Amino acid sequence: MQVRIVSATLVSSTALVVVFGLVVASTIIGGMVQTKLDTALSQVENARSVITRDLNTVATAKEPNLDGQMRGLVRELAGEARESGSPTVLLRTRGAEPITAAWPAEPAVAKQQLPQDLRDEVLAGNLVQQYASLDLDGGPKRPFLTVGTPVYTDQLTYELYFLFPLDAENQMENLVRTTLVIAGIALVLLLGVIAGLVTRMVVTPVRLAARTAQRLSAGLLHERMDVRGADDLARLAGSFNLMAENLHEQIVRLEEMSRLQRRFTSDVSHELRTPLTTVRMAADLLYDNREDYPAPAARSAELLHNELDRFEDLLSELLEISRFDAGFAQLDTEPVEIAPIVTNVVSSFDALAERCGVTVELHLEDVIAEIDVRRVQRILRNLIGNAIEHAEGKGVCVVLTASETAMAIVVRDRGIGLKSGEEELVFNRFWRADPSRARQTGGTGLGLSISAEDAKLHNGQLEATGKHGVGSVFRLTLPLRSGDRVISSPLPLDFAADPCSGDDDEEAV
Repeated sequence: MQVRIVSATLVSSTALVVVFGLVVASTIIGGMVQTKLDTALSQVENARSVITRDLNTVATAKEPNLDGQMRGLVRELAGEARESGSPTVLLRTRGAEPITAAWPAEPAVAKQQLPQDLRDEVLAGNLVQQYASLDLDGGPKRPFLTVGTPVYTDQLTYELYFLFPLDAENQMENLVRTTLVIAGIALVLLLGVIAGLVTRMVVTPVRLAARTAQRLSAGLLHERMDVRGADDLARLAGSFNLMAENLHEQIVRLEEMSRLQRRFTSDVSHELRTPLTTVRMAADLLYDNREDYPAPAARSAELLHNELDRFEDLLSELLEISRFDAGFAQLDTEPVEIAPIVTNVVSSFDALAERCGVTVELHLEDVIAEIDVRRVQRILRNLIGNAIEHAEGKGVCVVLTASETAMAIVVRDRGIGLKSGEEELVFNRFWRADPSRARQTGGTGLGLSISAEDAKLHNGQLEATGKHGVGSVFRLTLPLRSGDRVISSPLPLDFAADPCSGDDDEEAV
């Protein structure tokens, strides 16, 4: 922010100084030139009066003393004007054989240097002034203000030219421009330094607040800002410290509540194990002898047995969740072939698939990876079981492939699919897309959440996508070597790359 403010100040001040310098320079230089022009016109008018007075009695250009009179007048006019910049004065008669007199330059040199358009205007009877670059003394060209006018007497017509050198004005112009440039650069640099100092006074507390906020976000909850003075920045620091203190208290309170919740879940899960074991023993005894009971009692024994299975699954999942929350979950990895694991998990759902009228198609490559077999089997059971249940009697496709660093398993169904925004919700605890929907197997809503935690434990990813009425795609990506991280997946997360055949698939895609 400080760099941006200083840069903006330098740019704006530079533009302002440039505009101001151009205006000042043009005003000063224009004033000098206008003064020079006014003085020159006044001198020319005086010279016309002198020439008219002294040469009014000359009858013709062939008088023998005319050349001398003209030379004297030119010398007199040039001498009178020396204090105004030593002009060169040129006087010539108009006629067939004109007489030319110039001072201090030679008449021929002065005549040759006159601009042609200036002479044409004078011949037309006009008073005219021009700026031109001339080299009267044979050196480099210099700037001149040239003024020409016709002079009329009773008998003859003369051409009078004044060539005023602008060396002093040119030097003054260079001096003004140089002074303005140096002063402008110094002013811009001074404004930049002032802007930097002022901005630093404001930016420094903001930087301290940002640094303190970063430390707070990193877990250093006791970080606070120093409060100095009683200005707005001090009030900002005090408000920031108060906010940090309140956040600290809330975080500590939430951590304590989370810890109590995790402890409660873990304690309840463990405490329920003992009575559940006793109930399980009694229920198994009743279930094994259900054929000896009347039909209502036998059916009750079956329901008791099934619900106890669901209760045990719920307790196991709650215990697993509590281990993830407490950070006690660990991997027991070993290099194994993945294809047989997928095949065995799919075979365990043969009865469910037959009951739901679903065909599971496999496309498996030979892949060896370092994984925790128990956790990967649990992930696959959740993915394949959910796919069969939600396939709506259509096919399920399971694909296994690998790259040089990672393996991927994609499970796709062609059932009810997922609505927009449900791709992330499916991994939330106890979340179901349609709680009122009848299920073939009793779920707890924790399966996909635990599967996602198992994938993260492997440094992998479990992702989902879907289209309502088309189907769902779940992709599990794991590194081939334990400890590595997944950079990219060998399989895309979409419907277009489905290798499974069938009319249903073509229709869905």
